[in-house]
Amino acid sequence: MQHTNKELLGKGLKFLAIAVLLTLIGPSVLFTAFNNQDHPWYIPVLIFGIIASATAIFFMFRGILTMVKALFD
Repeated sequence: MQHTNKELLGKGLKFLAIAVLLTLIGPSVLFTAFNNQDHPWYIPVLIFGIIASATAIFFMFRGILTMVKALFD
């Protein structure tokens, strides 16, 4: 019987914690950017929001894959 790799499981949880933070930050920044379209910082804030949201999706997949690998590998 195989045992769970606790180090790898902890790494997966860290990835998911980062993803949760970025999931909260990304849409908030995008909402702020779309509400202030006439502001000179519109484009940089919009780009930051898009990058934060895309990075959240990446960290979610990475965290889930790492946890599955820790549990079943």
